[in-house]
Amino acid sequence: MNLNWPWRRAVPPEKKHAQGFVALHAQGEARWTRRDYAALAREGFMRNPVVHRSVRLIAETASAIPWLLYEGAEERDTHPLLALLERPNQRQAGASFLEMLYGHLLLSGNAYAELIEAAGGTRELHLLRPDRVTVATDVAGWPTALDYRQNNARRSVSLAAAGHAGGALHLSLFHPLDDHYGLAPLEAALMALDTHNAAGRWNKALLDNSARPSGALVYAPKEGGNLSDEQFDRLKAELEDGYSGATRAGRPLLLDGGLDWKAMGLTPKDMDFIEAKNGAARDIALAFGVPPMLLGIPGDNTYANYQEANRAFYRMTVLPLVARTAKELSAWLAPEFGEGLRLWYDADSVDGLSAEREALWARVGAAAFLTDDEKRAAVGYGARDS
Repeated sequence: MNLNWPWRRAVPPEKKHAQGFVALHAQGEARWTRRDYAALAREGFMRNPVVHRSVRLIAETASAIPWLLYEGAEERDTHPLLALLERPNQRQAGASFLEMLYGHLLLSGNAYAELIEAAGGTRELHLLRPDRVTVATDVAGWPTALDYRQNNARRSVSLAAAGHAGGALHLSLFHPLDDHYGLAPLEAALMALDTHNAAGRWNKALLDNSARPSGALVYAPKEGGNLSDEQFDRLKAELEDGYSGATRAGRPLLLDGGLDWKAMGLTPKDMDFIEAKNGAARDIALAFGVPPMLLGIPGDNTYANYQEANRAFYRMTVLPLVARTAKELSAWLAPEFGEGLRLWYDADSVDGLSAEREALWARVGAAAFLTDDEKRAAVGYGARDS
């Protein structure tokens, strides 16, 4: 028996709707590599061939240039300072030591070297890894020491000061916003680095999956067809988990009845990832001061030939770096071995500058108004023994 009470609410009739929807699949914000030394070394030197070759090319070329030592105006062929630079410690030869020093400087913007007194009164030079070093300052903000941390151990190394033996040397590149730490060239090329790495990962994903779906998933229901909230959430989760990101690019999309994929973005045929990689590679080479021709990067080759690019690389990148290092080492080590000592590099031994050297000798040799001793002095040689 059904009683029709006056206060009873009527049950609304059940209604079902089948509506279409469009699921837009858009790209999120770009993610960039962190700017600390470990991240730059890992994503740059260890995973990017352009960065790896640029750093190796600069470091190996600069470390191969021999040193010259002058005491006043006289060149010294043998000296304890030259012997120290030839064999800084028991583990490294001079070239290996300098290659690591230049590598630290290029990847972090900072390089740290320590002079210690070894057994028997001998001196040794050791490098400190940049990510383990913190510059300690006094109350006025001037750097006084280096705090070196390794695992749970920590020690303080005083910075070199006039009249004190030992100590440490801090080399840094110019940083406009930091008083004590340098700016690595790779930080300026960080966007190009991430673009180059992302293009490589994307191309690899395309090769693995053959194509890349990019666009909108459209649901057009037919008569009697609908999509519940649970089905919608499941479809959305499958789309995000199974077909999003560079690692899933090109994965074939399986569609059920009523679903249709509408391409909205550029297809792999429309987007030239190779040119994007080459553009990013040129930006990385530009930040390090390496001509793209020397790295095998096509495009933007403004040099007539390989020799011209090589000379520009020496003149604009390698020699300024070596000259700066020579001045810093002279100011740091010369007081330990005697006054009046000065380090410099031997440009005459650089094969890449042989053409310039031959042109200089030809011009000086043809100068009839110069004496023989003046000609020798003009090309860097001393007067002939009488």
